[in-house]
Amino acid sequence: MSKKILGLDLGTNSIGWALVEQNFENKYGKILGMGSRIIPMSQDIIGEFGKGNSVSQTAERTRFRSIRRLRERYLLRRERLHRVLNVLGFLPEHYAAEIDFEKRLGKFLDESEPKVAWKKNNEGKFEFLFQKSFAEMIEDFKSSGQEIKIPYDWTIYYLRKKALMAKIEKEELAWLILNFNQKRGYYQLRGEDDEIPSNIKEYVELLTVVKIEKGEPDKKNNKKYWYNITLNNGWVYSATFSSEPQWLNAEKEFLVTEELDENGDIKIVKDRKQDKEGKEKRKITPLPTFDEIDLMSKADQDKIYKKIKAKTEVTISNSGKTVGAYIYDTLLQKPQQKIRGKLIRTIERKFYKEELKDILQKQIELQPELFSNDLYNESVRELYRNNDAHQLQLSKKDFVHLFLEDIIFFQRPLRSQKSSIGNCTLEYRKYKDETGTEHTQWLKIIPKSNPYYQEYRLWQWIYNLSIYKKDDDSNVTTEFLNGPEDWEALFELLNNRKEVEQKTLIKYFLEQKGFKGKMLAAEVEKYRWNYVEDKKYPCNETKTQISSRLEKVQGISTGFLTREIEQQLWHIIYSVTDKIDYEKALKSFAFKHQLDEKSFIEVFKKFPPFKSDYGSYSEKAIKKLLPLLRLGKYWSWDAIDKNSKDRIQKILSGEYDETIRDKIRDKAFHLKQEDHFQGLQLWLAQYIVYGRHSEAAEIGKWNSVDDLEQYLQDFKQHSL
Repeated sequence: MSKKILGLDLGTNSIGWALVEQNFENKYGKILGMGSRIIPMSQDIIGEFGKGNSVSQTAERTRFRSIRRLRERYLLRRERLHRVLNVLGFLPEHYAAEIDFEKRLGKFLDESEPKVAWKKNNEGKFEFLFQKSFAEMIEDFKSSGQEIKIPYDWTIYYLRKKALMAKIEKEELAWLILNFNQKRGYYQLRGEDDEIPSNIKEYVELLTVVKIEKGEPDKKNNKKYWYNITLNNGWVYSATFSSEPQWLNAEKEFLVTEELDENGDIKIVKDRKQDKEGKEKRKITPLPTFDEIDLMSKADQDKIYKKIKAKTEVTISNSGKTVGAYIYDTLLQKPQQKIRGKLIRTIERKFYKEELKDILQKQIELQPELFSNDLYNESVRELYRNNDAHQLQLSKKDFVHLFLEDIIFFQRPLRSQKSSIGNCTLEYRKYKDETGTEHTQWLKIIPKSNPYYQEYRLWQWIYNLSIYKKDDDSNVTTEFLNGPEDWEALFELLNNRKEVEQKTLIKYFLEQKGFKGKMLAAEVEKYRWNYVEDKKYPCNETKTQISSRLEKVQGISTGFLTREIEQQLWHIIYSVTDKIDYEKALKSFAFKHQLDEKSFIEVFKKFPPFKSDYGSYSEKAIKKLLPLLRLGKYWSWDAIDKNSKDRIQKILSGEYDETIRDKIRDKAFHLKQEDHFQGLQLWLAQYIVYGRHSEAAEIGKWNSVDDLEQYLQDFKQHSL
């Protein structure tokens, strides 16, 4: 019997279709037709193009997908909360009746979405469930002198404050917990916050405008005039306006940026020599309204929101209150205060997490019968019916951990992207699978921020460096680098720098020759290097960034930053992406090495994450090559690995080894003794250690389409 089947692929910007006919008895089928329809651009995107803004359809799809994921994860958390709260018996009857706890666990029944705090009465009208708490809140407002109408929804803020001190009903607690699932703050990853220089202080100040003076016309735009706006603390804000701003006697928030001196005081700058007093180096900018912010570009919005976020967090921290208590107390004083987007915008998740933790701990303390061990174990079994291992793991925890870490504030680790990192062409490992078949797995290439790579890159850069005279283009490198001591000194100089440019390097070389002052400046212009002249080249960026921060740690010894310490610190900074885990790792490192914990964490906690750039070889390969690249006091025979030592001995003695080809012996002919195997070029070091340089490790052929696909997947640009 034949069947015709229509398949549809419905996307956000296209629809794909295929009509197939299949005979399942004879196992025969054919495609009757197929095609796709691309949906034209919507009017809003066309409008953006009209404004000159390029809009990517892919970017829009990504944005919508992100929104869908956020919603799906919120709903999943809500479903899990429903199941636990149902086990505890916290859900109001009308609310629990609209949830499926048998098949679609924790989901609302079709065509229904009840509200915890609102229940339909016999007349079919909604009435507020927590009238008692609402009445208590009304009395609270009356005692504060606020005789106004209060919305029922403000009861949530009253309960968030009350739950920190007194018992609340279990249904009220369910409302609170579900509310925290809805508004749980922003989880900020490491590196998302800009590091502010230590000599810059930024904050937001609420000030009153006391005087507005009109000044001269603007030289760039004669339709605008300069206005001097005097504030109640004596500061003057100057700006151009097309008409006089209506700010007199108005309160406005200003972004204040101050530059500090070495003592932490605001820096004083003098415009002229006659200016004896000078002016404080301070920039003040009015904080725009949220309507004005909405009209800004995305980049400008992000800058403003960071300031608002920081200001809100500082205000809440200084108040010594939780977020809920802070909102409620503000409403008691100013009931007209807008909350969302004004009093509280987006703040760090830790504020909400700490508040819910305090609420749960207090309620467990006041009414422990609602949180018994039996109920806890039953809740865990409800969530993890088929996962005995996780049940066992959670059995050692409590309700606070279950609600906070396992449901509401659970943050899954980022998926490993290791598979997308390229393979090293020199080092591999062999392993056998379950069937006993042997496989070869090439090691992954090294991150460029790894201290081993930083040193390896620097030696390479130095050996490839040449200095030329500009007038006749003659190579004069040997005039400046004529022996191991010169190379050592150059490496030492660059190894302690983040980057170098042509003028700085040539100046260093000429200073070694005795040039000073004007003669030095004139002589510098006569030379160039073989790299791009106006480009800065990286030196040891990792070491420089780490050492500059270690200098600010109190009581640290001069020789603390050894090669091993640098590698350990780099590994923490590179591999730990979670902000909280990162601070824990720093704390553990400080304790292990007996450092001043407070100052160490303070200077390293805002260390920007290293870029995800990678070198050409694995760390294992670079560790084998580095000892042959080093020279002078940096070289050591003992640092060379055993296999490389054996190959070197056979090259020196002429002993036959089938892995050491005649080509290698010819290239290493000038190396007569052990200490000659230093300061080698990379290609020669590779021949000595691996027997090859740019040659392929194995010459293979493609026996199948899969082989070709694997080759294309591993293929690197410029590798032919």
